[in-house]
Amino acid sequence: SMAEAHQAVAFQFTVSPDGIDLHLSHEALRQVYLSGLHSWKKKFIRFKNGIMTGVYPGSAPGLMLVLAGYLGRAKYAQLDPSLGLFLKVGKYIPVSKYMSLDTQRRVGGVLVGTGLWVAIIFTMRNILRSLLSWHGWMSERHGKVTWKTRIWLVLVKIFSGIQTPTLYSFQTSLPHLPVPAVKDTMKRYLESVRPLLDDEEYKRMEELALDFQKNLGPKLQWYLKLKSLWATNYVSDWWEEYIYLRGRSPIMVNSNYYAMDFLYVFPSQLQAARAGNAIHSIMLYRRKLDRAQIKPLLLQNSIPMCSSQYECMFNTSRIPGIDSDTLQHMSDSRHIVVYHKGRYFKVGMFYDGRLLLPREIEQQMERIIADTSEPQPGEEKLAALTAGNRVPWACARDAYLRQGKNRHSLDAVEKAAFFVTLDDTEQGHDPDNPVESLSSYAKSLLHGKCYDRWFDKSFNLIVYKNGTMGLNAEHSWADAPIIGHLWEHVLSMDHKLSYAPEGHCKGQPHRNLPGPQRLQWNIPSECQSMIANSLTVAQALADDVDSHVIPFQDFGKGLIKKCKTSPDAFIQIALQLAHFKDKGKFCLTYEASMTRLFREGRTETVRSCTMETCAFVRAMVNNEPREKKLSLLKQAAEKHQQLYRLAMTGKGIDRHLFCLYVVSKYLGLDSPFLQEVLSEPWRLSTSQTPLQQVELFDLVKHPEHVSSGGGFGPVADDGYGVAYIIVGENLINFHISCKRSSPETDSHRFGNHIRQAMLDMLGLFQLEPRALK
Repeated sequence: SMAEAHQAVAFQFTVSPDGIDLHLSHEALRQVYLSGLHSWKKKFIRFKNGIMTGVYPGSAPGLMLVLAGYLGRAKYAQLDPSLGLFLKVGKYIPVSKYMSLDTQRRVGGVLVGTGLWVAIIFTMRNILRSLLSWHGWMSERHGKVTWKTRIWLVLVKIFSGIQTPTLYSFQTSLPHLPVPAVKDTMKRYLESVRPLLDDEEYKRMEELALDFQKNLGPKLQWYLKLKSLWATNYVSDWWEEYIYLRGRSPIMVNSNYYAMDFLYVFPSQLQAARAGNAIHSIMLYRRKLDRAQIKPLLLQNSIPMCSSQYECMFNTSRIPGIDSDTLQHMSDSRHIVVYHKGRYFKVGMFYDGRLLLPREIEQQMERIIADTSEPQPGEEKLAALTAGNRVPWACARDAYLRQGKNRHSLDAVEKAAFFVTLDDTEQGHDPDNPVESLSSYAKSLLHGKCYDRWFDKSFNLIVYKNGTMGLNAEHSWADAPIIGHLWEHVLSMDHKLSYAPEGHCKGQPHRNLPGPQRLQWNIPSECQSMIANSLTVAQALADDVDSHVIPFQDFGKGLIKKCKTSPDAFIQIALQLAHFKDKGKFCLTYEASMTRLFREGRTETVRSCTMETCAFVRAMVNNEPREKKLSLLKQAAEKHQQLYRLAMTGKGIDRHLFCLYVVSKYLGLDSPFLQEVLSEPWRLSTSQTPLQQVELFDLVKHPEHVSSGGGFGPVADDGYGVAYIIVGENLINFHISCKRSSPETDSHRFGNHIRQAMLDMLGLFQLEPRALK
């Protein structure tokens, strides 16, 4: 590797008797020139995109059309197209010296025409924003569209403009998240806790709520109304700060989440090759993101969702602080950092002024794997600091990692495009031992050894020794669907790029590519003992996680739809039934839904344990007649759909209460009602992972070539976390987690209850055997 280091040095000094003789390495100068070219190209594309997004739905052809129309009309009607603009200006500036009257009229006409074009754009945007504030289309029956919605969809299409939208085109046309009335939130809140309280507790809660509605509520609401007029979104900045960045406990397990590889397909057994294709695909995705070429997510092909969460996907790291962490985002980064067997390597992603190809990235990974050097003192377990409590990490970072070579190395990690771990364990689905192998795989993605993931990076790509892989993502910068979108791209590209017969990436290794750089650390013993303390905390947390992954193959959304039920409602009700059978009681349940129909919207909670669901569960447990169970199931599903729609359209309960609570804290006012509401634990926390780019996968021919979803840690000490993904027509994957230390929970037991609940509910419909095929 000395020869490689030599190539990377641009200037070779030779000291000779007649002074210093300077050889400029031709190769190095070429690399400098090419990388400069590359970054100018990037700046230009960003500038162009900024303008394109700035004038959307306007476009250059649109401008020409408006100008031609305007000037043509003026000529035809023999009017002055400049509307006497230069006569007014002429009083102050001697325009006529430089321009003839005719030219003045033409130039003035162009200026007025352009003004007209800008006015048209603003009008279109405002009309589109008003159109998008209507959510009546949501309550349509599946497959039946009323004429009202049809006309509305046509209008949305018209006012969205004619050219292809880029990722951020619709941002300025999205409506703002509305603040619900305190009265409505109280009503919805009381309704949501009714099934969980006995009459006396409920009466007490009702009194607290009504007192809040009358006295403190309106005062706090006034500040929220003010904020919603002033800020883009009245929830998101506080949500990011108080729920994520100010949290002082470990983010590993508690906040970070994971995404899993294919379950039944092993594209290559070679660790370096799998990393080569994956890293290349991720970098291609980053290029598309930089150029805003990712299609914005459109519901029903025409209703735009907010894209603001994509902004911090790359070159981003969470930086620990004493009171609060911050997100550090770089506009560009030309390298990644790779961790392997306790050592950190910086790997440049560009050479010859272009992105490295899969086989060249594989070559760099092979060099890292072949490197037998030992970790430096303290280096191997350094990342345990990112897995433990935030305050010790902030202190250690400031005291020991902000000067000299440590600063240089830490900068390389924090400013990397993303982080990669070449994991020395083997993970994946083992047909001979399906339950244990998937459980170990999920735990590895969620926490690994606690020191072999940099949990503060926006995401970690983890590639295992046997060629399987996955992601671990930090939660503050975006929610799971954003990472899901990237991951779908990576998995579908894996199939497209494919591998050579012996498992290598396609293509040739590079002949003179400089090798990866080992990062240099000088970690004093005081810092090493802080690392050890963090590792102890993290290890205890990781060991306590009980994970269980169920590929549920008995049936999927195909049959659920034959039951004329929404798949999400069906699964949520099954989870309620399973939970009741598991613990003999109901509990406060959290289902995450998106509020991305609004600008900068993130999530809202659907409180999916309802009176209707509980009535159905009791009927199942008491084995009431089938007709009664079916009608109760129908009512429960209807209710769930209704709650989901309310949450998506900004009429939820929890974000409003959260913001009222933040205002009360700022004002120094205590509210017994809010205090109680915000301290209730969510003992069942659930989330559906959506499959967004269905066109990337052939679910009919290759149902196995799709992500198996992902999962997260348990939210409450005695609760369950359940993530599920609906794959194609016949498969639903469940990722369950809980804590081993709780005597009340057991992920495998709960998993069996979920499986049974799903089958019992399907059984109610008595579908023909033909339908079950």
